[in-house]
Amino acid sequence: MAHPYLFRLDDRISRGLSHWDQSHRERHRHFILTQQNPDGGFGGRGLPVEYANAEPEGRESDLYYTAFGIRALSALTMFTPEDARRVANYLNIARQHQSTVIDVVSWLYSALMVQASAGIDLLADANSDWPQRLAQTLEGFRAKDGGYAKTHEGALGSTYHSFLVALCYELIGQTLPDPASLVNFIRTRQRDDGGFVEIAPMKRSGTNPTAAAIGILMIHSGVGPNLREDVLAYLTDVRSGEGGFQANTRIPFADSLSTFTGYLTSLDLTAPAVIEPQRIEQFILSLEHPGGGFRAAAWDQATDVEYTFYALGTLGLLWSDGNLPTTLASR
Repeated sequence: MAHPYLFRLDDRISRGLSHWDQSHRERHRHFILTQQNPDGGFGGRGLPVEYANAEPEGRESDLYYTAFGIRALSALTMFTPEDARRVANYLNIARQHQSTVIDVVSWLYSALMVQASAGIDLLADANSDWPQRLAQTLEGFRAKDGGYAKTHEGALGSTYHSFLVALCYELIGQTLPDPASLVNFIRTRQRDDGGFVEIAPMKRSGTNPTAAAIGILMIHSGVGPNLREDVLAYLTDVRSGEGGFQANTRIPFADSLSTFTGYLTSLDLTAPAVIEPQRIEQFILSLEHPGGGFRAAAWDQATDVEYTFYALGTLGLLWSDGNLPTTLASR
């Protein structure tokens, strides 16, 4: 089985971040661990940035944020066996609470990372046919339009959730049924501006659904020269004067999520003309909090594990692509 996309991406990011000095990496590891709850899971933001190192309050553990906590620690190559054992406690509790595509993918990814780090197999007691059974669960999210919805009740396919399902099939080593139907669904989500939308009624493309669409097409179809040029034109339109990428053309500021997905898509399409490495690095580092963690955008006042991962992911991709951190390049 080919190395799954998510793990290949994690490897690229961690290689790049290995160039960063240990003090920076330790600072962000410390922040990430302050977001871990006593049950072993991670929660979203619940405290203002000035209290980022305080005891978490009002921030329940969530599979989505737990996966991002693990991804951020893994990006720093600091997801230790002890960290994994604590997360395993939460995953055991949460295994029965997977009602959305995000829940399923987050639990599975987290469980595989726990096994890789600490040797704890959370699926050891499952029937041997669990990958096939999980594939049946995933097909329960498939909508009539050929895409995958967020929940079993969803009537419309979602570009983002379709991408998550495609990743999940890779993680479990199963073949996605009727990939041609999914590819056709994705192609109907492209708009005249060159990008892609999240759901059918939307008119204006977004950076993140565009990245998800290209991810699916690269796995199951390929990206031809005309589509490549369309997408690169769209990514050029959403480049911000701040140095990062905007979520869409109407939002006047860059954010770390859109910068991560926009930059990753530019790399995957081998588009150096769209990429300005030093300005992207400068933008992301401007979001770094002195006590660890990253904000989402210049206007933001809080940090969390999700946006910390997006920032670390962007820096890791930058530095794994042959660009050294400016602190090293200037020496």
